[in-house]
Amino acid sequence: MKSSNIGGQAVMEGIMMMNKDRYSIAVRKPDGEIEVKVEAHKPLTKHPMLLKIPFLRGVFNFADSLITGMRALMYSASFYEEEEETNQKEMTEEELLAEQKKKEKSDSLMMYATVGLSLILAIGIFVLIPYFFSDLLRRAGVSESVVAVAEAIGRVLIFLIYLAAISRMKDIQRVFMYHGAEHKCINCIEHGLELNVENVLKSSREHKRCGTSFLMYVIVISVIFFLFIRVESPLLRIVVRLLLIPVIAGVAYEVIRLAGRSDNRIVRAISKPGLLLQRMTTREPDAAMAEVAICAVEAVFDWRAYLAENFGYEYEKAENKAGNTAGEKTDK
Repeated sequence: MKSSNIGGQAVMEGIMMMNKDRYSIAVRKPDGEIEVKVEAHKPLTKHPMLLKIPFLRGVFNFADSLITGMRALMYSASFYEEEEETNQKEMTEEELLAEQKKKEKSDSLMMYATVGLSLILAIGIFVLIPYFFSDLLRRAGVSESVVAVAEAIGRVLIFLIYLAAISRMKDIQRVFMYHGAEHKCINCIEHGLELNVENVLKSSREHKRCGTSFLMYVIVISVIFFLFIRVESPLLRIVVRLLLIPVIAGVAYEVIRLAGRSDNRIVRAISKPGLLLQRMTTREPDAAMAEVAICAVEAVFDWRAYLAENFGYEYEKAENKAGNTAGEKTDK
């Protein structure tokens, strides 16, 4: 199985799909129609070579995925915001343009502020709280190896409790269903099936390149790092943990990248914990959600060409009623 190299995330009533230098956001609007937006992807760094350096590229990709994901989430949420009291029909074209620019600037500031706050909260909850808990054991005379394992277990427990808590929220449950639809779409393609609702729904909702698996790798890799990197000063321990976050993220990225490109026994074994954890962050989607996922994929990825190249399918181009290019499979 060759990786399609496409990936994405669930958003509010929709899905974002990324492929190379473009990404799409497909959203099921309140009126039932599917709105699809395609944007050029601009990486954080203007130096492409930095994205080819192992470990370092993981740091850039992690930060980039946070920003792009937040931008997609805010776009999807805009369809469900309450209507503004201002009657835009009475505004002049210049006023509308000024208002739009003002809103874009405000949304951009809010996005970066939200990403920053999310990172601070994540570090506080998943890094510092487990550390302070394990430090109590250290003061009680427990060995450093046991302390490191206890810190990792505490981090896992907090993460699982967090997932269990948010999964009880109705809106989050729907996001998890769209998350499942995203995985099913990619699995459908990568297992040589035509991209349609029926095939998507019968595909697996677990995928080795999922962000949930990435977080699991981060936890496991942090255990290994903290087992061997030991500092006596309590203050320096905190500083070291903070400084190692991008390093651990870079290593985790390389592991998940390998998992997405290989299917040998060792890789499958490494991927298993992350796949099991995905049962908490994905739900079985319905047909309407599968339709949204398909729209997101087709906006940025030629799955017919992918199947032809990797599974020997040939497609005859035909024009459908809407005037769009469609494909019919023929035997080679």
